[in-house]
Amino acid sequence: MNQREEQANIKIKHLLDCTLFNPDIADSMKYFQETTYRFHFLLAFMYEAFKEKEITQEDAIQVVPSQIASRATRVTELKKAVRAGYIIEKKSTKDKRARIYKPSDGMLEDFLNLCDQVFFAKV
Repeated sequence: MNQREEQANIKIKHLLDCTLFNPDIADSMKYFQETTYRFHFLLAFMYEAFKEKEITQEDAIQVVPSQIASRATRVTELKKAVRAGYIIEKKSTKDKRARIYKPSDGMLEDFLNLCDQVFFAKV
């Protein structure tokens, strides 16, 4: 293994240790790592949430490409995350028919803690 490959392997191991192999990971992060779809959704949803714009149902389900999951699956998974309490659903103040989604305070904190472990810890 050359030096570049060795460094990449160290980073991969660190990522796995912080996520999939971490028995102490927060429940919300464990939930979103259960399937590839959910993990993709977590990253894309948080990316949009940090922009501090209102995320509608359509926005939320569009963050995951249709090649990964059908529209019905995307809506179902969004609703499951709402029922689990990881994503908060409320009515829009602009359009009473529209629903707005945002991460719960707990999920936001869990995600930021995970980011600290993955990106800012010394490897």
